[in-house]
Amino acid sequence: MFIHRLNLLKPSVIVLGIDTMVMNNDDANCREGVKPSYKKVKGFQPLQMNWGGRFVDAVFRGGDKHSNHSDTTEKMIRHMVKKIRRGYDPDTPIIIRMDSGFFDQKLFEFCEGLGVYYICGGKQYKDIQEYISGFQKEEWRRYSRPGNKKDAWEYIEFMDRRESWKQERRAFYCRYITTGQGVFDFVRRDTVIYTNLGMNPVLDEKLINAGYGNLIESDKVIESYHQRGSDELANRGVKDFHAEQLPFDRFESNMFWYYMILISFFLLENYKEDIICLLVPKSAYATTVRRDQRQSKMIS
Repeated sequence: MFIHRLNLLKPSVIVLGIDTMVMNNDDANCREGVKPSYKKVKGFQPLQMNWGGRFVDAVFRGGDKHSNHSDTTEKMIRHMVKKIRRGYDPDTPIIIRMDSGFFDQKLFEFCEGLGVYYICGGKQYKDIQEYISGFQKEEWRRYSRPGNKKDAWEYIEFMDRRESWKQERRAFYCRYITTGQGVFDFVRRDTVIYTNLGMNPVLDEKLINAGYGNLIESDKVIESYHQRGSDELANRGVKDFHAEQLPFDRFESNMFWYYMILISFFLLENYKEDIICLLVPKSAYATTVRRDQRQSKMIS
């Protein structure tokens, strides 16, 4: 369904998000694979890849599996990149967005070797904070989201190389500022972002030829990372589509049920875009779609 959708919409750049989703089964009966998660609830924590609000690949896992557990993420990326290049187009630029739970130079090297871009959250190591503290106020650049004049960020772009890394990588240190209510330093939402955008002339040329050379710019890298929030909305959407609690005792049974949920959710997103786009907004959750469809039937 994913490849079919790509061939239908023909995007010039494919942006994929990778993250985990905690499924709270804390109040359910004792079930196989239900383990304590980082959110301090017992449940499952599948690894998911989404594209435009749809889940295009997933691995069902117990709740104690962290974001970048084992080599599951590498296998997922390799599998999906191969599908895209064979079933859609071998040269379309691919950008993968991840949070700091996937901050791993081995994963970065894997993406670089595979010829795909990544934008990944980093960690605020002490030496990075010391380095950043040496910049004067006028050296910080400013970024704000399009259409949002209240929230803004200051950032410093630099090249960073951790002790175990073989090469430097492009990095951004961002700190939240606001034109409204002030924020104390100890609650300031600082983030570190790493990317290989703008670091590979061959890949960058393909991105420029596709008409998206502006994605290499600093502001666009930060903006793309902040758009991970839309990836989180997909998690909320699938939980609204189906309850987090899974019905079976056996792990394998719940796994197949979970994959059926994702397939059905994918079809719902297609239905919203292709069939009822004039009646229900694209951002509507499943509960809204079901309610509006019932009302439409009553009126007819």
